[in-house]
This record gives sequence, structure tokens and C-alpha cells, in this order.
Amino acid sequence: MHEIEQAMPEASMRTWIEQLTAIPMVCGFERAQSERVRELFAPLCDEIEVDRFGNVIGRIRSGKPDAKTVLLDAHLDQIGFVVTEMLDHGFLRFQSVGGVDPRMLLGAEVTIGAPEGELYGIVACKPPHLLAANESDKAVPIHEMVIDTGLLDAKSRIPVGTPIWFPADKAHMPKLSKDSITGPSLDDRAGAAAIAYALQKLRKVDLSVDVAVLLSVQEEVTSLGATLGTFHIRPDYAIAVDVSHAKTPDASDQFEYGGGVMIGMGPNMSRALTRALIRTAKAEDMDYQIEVMEGNTGTNAWEMQIIGTGTAQAILSIPLRYMHTPIETIKLSDAESVGDLMYHFLRQFDGEVRL
Repeated sequence: MHEIEQAMPEASMRTWIEQLTAIPMVCGFERAQSERVRELFAPLCDEIEVDRFGNVIGRIRSGKPDAKTVLLDAHLDQIGFVVTEMLDHGFLRFQSVGGVDPRMLLGAEVTIGAPEGELYGIVACKPPHLLAANESDKAVPIHEMVIDTGLLDAKSRIPVGTPIWFPADKAHMPKLSKDSITGPSLDDRAGAAAIAYALQKLRKVDLSVDVAVLLSVQEEVTSLGATLGTFHIRPDYAIAVDVSHAKTPDASDQFEYGGGVMIGMGPNMSRALTRALIRTAKAEDMDYQIEVMEGNTGTNAWEMQIIGTGTAQAILSIPLRYMHTPIETIKLSDAESVGDLMYHFLRQFDGEVRL
């Protein structure tokens, strides 16, 4: 048993998120940790495996002959960093993995995934007293930053290529309010938690379709995990579960934080499947928001829809503030609404969608 406790059916959304975000999975380094995710989802699936790429793939069988397959996908990988050079006196240089804004890095705490075990580091920053006149209003490029490990023997303990991530445990995921939590890797562990939330309810339902779960890797750079996983599963329908931008004072044209599940609508979404999800939300009197997406959504949905001879694709998102930072923030009720919509749709879905 790993240090995270086993999530059992009927676990709360917060429990699922805490356990999933406790697993470090920097994009490209997921394979070493995939077994921990498999253990968490095993009680919810009839079959579950980790493929050679690191995807966690589970199935719930309906037992119906010739049943259609609906795939639920969320990506496990998170943004992070990789060591590029070891310097003297315990300092190291690094580069980002995935989209990282350098403006928020100076002074950040990080965890270094050294071979001997996790080490602590801080992104060094020059005190304001020492800044030149032309430095105070400029962002420092990542390749000029260094991480201070405080270790005089760091060169022998931290090889080039070591992954680095923002620390995430219960102490680093405080409640902003009763319903809001903040921390790194909610993009997209919150999506994975929403799938778990739906699956634990579906275990009690006599389904008419088979349900496949793809907890995919490398979404932040290539979506290669979703491409290979979807090709392996060959579903008839697929729902990508991700996060999208919630309103803040400086981004007021985005979506309502606390406004419920976001249902994507755009050229790479199946019109019939999307409408079926909207009808379900209305029938269950659920709050929902329509997110119009132009072209490539920046999620796994784009790659999943063109696998094989094509997949009827939909996307559900959780409103999230401060994406790709160590303080990503969601409302638990929004994540629950995504899980609830998948549950209500799948418990009554007969395998056919109609306009």
C-alpha cells in the first residue's frame, strides 16, 4: 500500500482530488506513478491496466451483447520542469515542461524528483534592494533562473533530466471557502476526480453501454497518451473531461466560477452527443454553461475524435481559476456537477444519440 490511502466507493470529491493531486506526474514522467492511479481506480472498474505508455485504462462491462462503448477521458499529466544543468553550491538550472508563465516562478517552492527520493528546492530570486533600475519591471526568462537546493552535494544527487514539480499535499491544498480548494495539478486531476465520482455511482446501475476510462498522459505537450489510448479502446463515443477558464477581475469574459458544468460546443464536437448531454442537464435541473470552442480545443478531444474511423466526441469542463500555476482553484460543486452529468447521462443511455 502506498502512502496515499485507498479511495473507496462513495469517497467525496475532495477526497478524490486530494489523493490524485498527491501523485506527482510531470508530463513525460508519468509512467513511474501510473500504478498508484491504477490502484485508486481499481475498485471502480471491472478491468483495469496500465499500458506501456503509462495510460491507465479501465472498463465497466454492461454484459449486453454488441453494446456500444463510451469513453471517459481525463489527463493525468501536469506542468512542471526538468533539470538542465547542475551548478556549484547546490544550484541548478531548469526548463519548463508544458506552458509555464515565468512571471510567477521567482520565490516558488518546488519538489525535485531525485533518484534517492524527493528533495526540496526554491526558485531563487534577487532581493529588490539589489535590482538594477531596468530590472524591476521585467520578467526573468526561465533559462536564466536557478533553483537553490541548499545541498553542497547536489551534483552527485540530482542528475540532468530529473523532473521538478510544484508540491501538492493536503497542506498545500487549503480551502479558500467551504466549497473552494486551491493547489497545483487541478488541471486535470479535477477531471479525473469527476470521472471517479461518476464511476462510483455507476457501479450501482444496470448499464446498457460499456464504459471505458482513459486516464491519459502527455496532454500538455502532444496528447499522445489520448491518441494511443483511444486507438486501443476504439470507442463509439468519447467524452473528454478537462478544465477551462473561470472569471476573475482581469478575465471577466470567461465562465462563471460556481456556474456548474461547462458543455463544449464546436466543430470537433458531435452535435448529437452534445445535445444529448444538454438534454440530460435540463432534465436533471442542473446548472450548466455552454462553452463555444473554435477549432482545436487545446484538449484531448481534438485527437480523440479522429482515431480509427472517427469517434463521436463531446467535452465537459470544470471552471478553473489561475490555470498552469501552483494555485489553480476550483469549486468542488462544479467538479461534482461534471461527475453528476456523466452519471445521469450514462445510466440511461441506450447507445444511440439523436438530434
